[in-house]
Amino acid sequence: MTANALIKADGKSARPRPKRADVEAAVRLLIEWTGDDPDREGLVETPARVVRAYEELFEGYNTDPAEMLGRTFEETADYDDMIVLRNMRLESHCEHHIVPIIGKVHVAYLPDRRVVGISKIARVVEAFAKRLQIQETLTSQIADTIQTVLQPRGVAVVIEAAHMCMTTRGVRKPGVSMVTRRLLGAFQTDKDLRRDFLSSLPRTNETFG
Repeated sequence: MTANALIKADGKSARPRPKRADVEAAVRLLIEWTGDDPDREGLVETPARVVRAYEELFEGYNTDPAEMLGRTFEETADYDDMIVLRNMRLESHCEHHIVPIIGKVHVAYLPDRRVVGISKIARVVEAFAKRLQIQETLTSQIADTIQTVLQPRGVAVVIEAAHMCMTTRGVRKPGVSMVTRRLLGAFQTDKDLRRDFLSSLPRTNETFG
């Protein structure tokens, strides 16, 4: 894996990145297309700033989420109940308009003899979120990766988010959030477990931007 390679969801290399100068030129062209002057004082450095921002916003392409779950712990004192991480901040970008998706992620898994550091779950969420996404795909990628690598008895992922492509443009419906979920293993087959997980999630009318 090289630093200048894009990474697919499966961790394999894709096409090499364009040259930085070409990307900055593309941003400059977009500024001109809006009707502004890319040579005026406030915009001269904008192409370089946008490229640096994109490096941060989409750094998930340089990360293999599965690798983050590689180190696990078996000293759990036979703990076998579900582990839930609630209210993880989500910041992603819609692949259709490249505008923000902002919300929260809730993740649960039912361990099978081994657990993983909770920060690793958050890093998996971040790795997939920092890519161009649709919420449905993002939800499935998080759940499927945890299930494949950790092989727990079940995984549940719920995402609630606002999409700026809908709230600030197009139909302009502020206050609307989208909820997606992916239930695997015991969370899919055990109604009581599923109910316990879903009932543990916060009920909120919070608007995400």
